[in-house]
Amino acid sequence: VDGTVHMGSRLPPAALSLKQFLQRQKVLGVYRSMLRTIRQVPDEADRKYLRGWAREEFKRNKNATNQDAIRMMITQATNHLEELQKSLLLARS
Repeated sequence: VDGTVHMGSRLPPAALSLKQFLQRQKVLGVYRSMLRTIRQVPDEADRKYLRGWAREEFKRNKNATNQDAIRMMITQATNHLEELQKSLLLARS
């Protein structure tokens, strides 16, 4: 393995290092959490916009290979997720 993370490729699990596998799982977890949270948005137009935005962002970065950049993107996505969750909580109260 050349040390790169192929986020969107269908490599067999043996082709990924443990670090790459765990990083991929983290990305998928953040993505799934983002989509689940977006489902809670009350306005349909907002849900559609946010879902498209999330999908496009993850798709645009799926071929990233730089480990530091990937960690930064995971952090940014997690921050966006937390902000959305806070906004939904405030809207309900």
